[in-house]
Amino acid sequence: MQRFTNFEDAVAIVTGGGMGLGEALCEELGRRGATVVVADIDGDAARQVAQRLAQAGAPAVAVPVDVADPIAMAELIENTVSEYGRIDYMINNAGIAIGGDSRDLSMQQWRRVLDVDLLGVVYGSVHAYRAMARQGHGHIINVSSLSGLVPQPGNAAYCTSKHGIVGLSLSLRAEGVDLGVKVSAACPGDMKTKIYDNMVVVNMPREQVATLSRRTHYLMPQMTAEAAARAILRGAERNRPLIVFPAVVQVIWHLYRRFPGLFYRVNVHRMRLFRGLRANQPETP
Repeated sequence: MQRFTNFEDAVAIVTGGGMGLGEALCEELGRRGATVVVADIDGDAARQVAQRLAQAGAPAVAVPVDVADPIAMAELIENTVSEYGRIDYMINNAGIAIGGDSRDLSMQQWRRVLDVDLLGVVYGSVHAYRAMARQGHGHIINVSSLSGLVPQPGNAAYCTSKHGIVGLSLSLRAEGVDLGVKVSAACPGDMKTKIYDNMVVVNMPREQVATLSRRTHYLMPQMTAEAAARAILRGAERNRPLIVFPAVVQVIWHLYRRFPGLFYRVNVHRMRLFRGLRANQPETP
């Protein structure tokens, strides 16, 4: 069984690798000597990241892929194994967010979030799991969030997906241990990325929602994508089942489990603040 505790000479796929945390993960893997498959729905962004890695001396290739397409995800895994002979790390990072009062989201919007954020991770995980089980080693790292550990009203579709990622990862971890396959879920807090800028918000002014989100998200400081990438890879090196970071997120998670009623009241208050931003106020609150 091969082991890559420092990622040198490992073959790694990163979905959503064209920007934000995914881009930072690709760069950190490249610095550590891995061959990086930069997968992203934005092919140009993926190519730019891969070219930058190659210029720095890190083997990298860009693959345009929609993680919501199960056939495309199967081909991503199969082509990587065919090209490099194996896949050592599968990092399912791609995700989107559509926020707002759950009454205002269409079923199509719910499906889009679940297709990308949850089923995209399912496709990547299951196809990688099969390949890794055949080769007898590998590590799947699924990027969830603090929202995969505690409720997040006003972003219920995203929160549903992130909770699902945690359940999937812990279940696959138990399935894969005897096959040499490791599985971890990363649960970071807020990051200085474009997630709020790119987030679709239904029936509320996006800029005001982004500002309110930053101000009320448990008073959590934002960390850089680069710091988050290092934390995720450090947790993977230690084979953590849940990579929960930074320390304030660990505290919040502990307090939520200890005082769920308190967090319920906090979330009710937050939702009332968000609901005050709705463009069309209904007859009921």
